[in-house]
Amino acid sequence: MPAAFAIPGDIATVTGGFIYERRLLEGLRAEGREVAHLRLGAGFPEPTPAEMADAVAQMAAVAPDVPLIVDGLVFGAVETAGLSTVRAPVVAMIHHPLALEAGLDAARRRLLFARERDNLALAAHVVVNSAHTAEVLVRDYGVPPVRISQAPPGVDRPDGPAVPSVPPLVLSVGIRHPRKGHDVLLQALVRIGDLDWQAVVVGSDYHAGHAAELDALRRALGLEARVQFAGLVPEAELGRLYRAATVFALASRYEGYGMAFAEALVHGLPVVACRAGAVPDTVPETAGLLVPPEDPGAFAAALRALIEDEGRRATFARGAAQAGARLPHWSDTVAVMSAVLDRLAAR
Repeated sequence: MPAAFAIPGDIATVTGGFIYERRLLEGLRAEGREVAHLRLGAGFPEPTPAEMADAVAQMAAVAPDVPLIVDGLVFGAVETAGLSTVRAPVVAMIHHPLALEAGLDAARRRLLFARERDNLALAAHVVVNSAHTAEVLVRDYGVPPVRISQAPPGVDRPDGPAVPSVPPLVLSVGIRHPRKGHDVLLQALVRIGDLDWQAVVVGSDYHAGHAAELDALRRALGLEARVQFAGLVPEAELGRLYRAATVFALASRYEGYGMAFAEALVHGLPVVACRAGAVPDTVPETAGLLVPPEDPGAFAAALRALIEDEGRRATFARGAAQAGARLPHWSDTVAVMSAVLDRLAAR
């Protein structure tokens, strides 16, 4: 049965959410399903009035017998009155509630919470990326569990063997956004300056102001020679970095899932991360060390433990590889959404 998928901005954007939705769209089409891609404004979740009006118009034009998947950046921010005009059965694709984003003021957080709560009441079904996100929606947003399906992101397996670099490489992958905690990582790395290591942070600039703050912090800490902000890199180069890394480190303040952690696991990398959001679900205790968020000292101690102790590092590497082997393929993710669409179409 046909479907439609409303996604804001450029679907080729290299962030976890966009990668997820691009692979989902491609997978649904590959199984023979006709899926219309509604290209909405790039301003979501803070759209201009014109982008809001266009989004509502495009979604309202979808036929009432065609299920409509709506990306979470749109779903949580679109005006409820506008969403209520949509005749198609709506599938909300929620990566994490927008009100849980870092850096919001109290008024904006309250607005996003109320709007997403009210919009969820209009959804025919909700697809989430993790058990953690499902739990949050049930507990805090009043979504009945029967209306939620979990479709964790798939993960591609490595295309070559590990080739560890010398000195040890600390790899971090995540856009330069306050939620990703790169400032915490820098403050942790300076605390282990007596050890031999190099670090690469891969990810585009999401907030120009925050990126400038990170550059200034790296300079102030004297880490310019040891920490590289690589920006966006080609897929082949990212794979090479994963295979060359010794430790994967990302100090996220919150994650609805954390696709970069899954990539690290399938590459058998021991992980240092924060016990925040869905991270403990994605990264089991056998695969690395989780510390409290916003604690550079604890993060540094965990990095030191893995860099200094080769035996402990090897144990966590084995645990990571075992956890990675259990992670889903993209075909599994697509199968969950496909089943949801078929059930809605059958109604």
